[in-house]
Amino acid sequence: MKRVLLFLVTNIAVIIVLSIVLNLLGIDRILDEQGVGLNYRNLLVFAAVFGFGGAFISLAISKWMAKRLTGAQVITQPRDATEMWLVNTVKKQATMAGIGLPEVAVFQSDAPNAFATGMSKNKALVAVSTGLLRTMNKEEIEAVLGHEVSHVANGDMITLTLIQGVVNTFVIFISRVVGHFVDRVILKNEEGHGLGFFITTIVAQIVFGILASIIVVWFSRKRECRADAGGAKLAGTGSMINALEKLNRGIQEPLPEQMSAFGISGKPSKHGLKLLFMSHPPLDDRIEALKRSA
Repeated sequence: MKRVLLFLVTNIAVIIVLSIVLNLLGIDRILDEQGVGLNYRNLLVFAAVFGFGGAFISLAISKWMAKRLTGAQVITQPRDATEMWLVNTVKKQATMAGIGLPEVAVFQSDAPNAFATGMSKNKALVAVSTGLLRTMNKEEIEAVLGHEVSHVANGDMITLTLIQGVVNTFVIFISRVVGHFVDRVILKNEEGHGLGFFITTIVAQIVFGILASIIVVWFSRKRECRADAGGAKLAGTGSMINALEKLNRGIQEPLPEQMSAFGISGKPSKHGLKLLFMSHPPLDDRIEALKRSA
């Protein structure tokens, strides 16, 4: 319930902030002065503000959200040899990858998992689960850490945000054009926007959003493969393969929905049409790709 409440409050806050931005830009309506046709300039600004604004605000608060959604505790002062080793390993890999030292955290979960997030390469967060620390040896944990550090070094969070912003803008813009067309041409409403516009816009936004999400998760799958290769480079191909194989045999418990795209294992592997909507390739495919590269 805390996660749901936090998600709702955060999204309401984002909408309020973006609405204020629109008012400051003087965008208070998307119809022309006669109230009949669309003001495409205003509509595009409206779509871009909500499309990119929401994506970048989410990126800006991603570390804060991740800590609260997962309960991740940042290691500020290592309390034992394991935490000291985690910090030193991430520090070594960050130096090799040419990025600033990320915050290192541990979160409670029986499932072996890890994630990385943050708004820049030099201000990132890398976190591992207690389940991962219990079930993997140091070489395998090092490979998982290398995978996450590679995400940061590749700028995956920023690139994914840009792609999400473009997709959001497209969906918001087109859905309102479709809603306006239905309202004017089919329902013959001559001024203002009636109920048909709002219902059609909502339906179109859902449909286009589902279709557009295929583009976002396609990129997400590609970045997982690049991060696997990066983890193999930083910690050894054998260790990366062993880590993925252990993930494949372990408890399949995904991160909270808002964080699932940033975890190393994602949701249970699926094939066929369902794969189009998965943020991670099947672990079997990732393991096979590493073996081929070796």
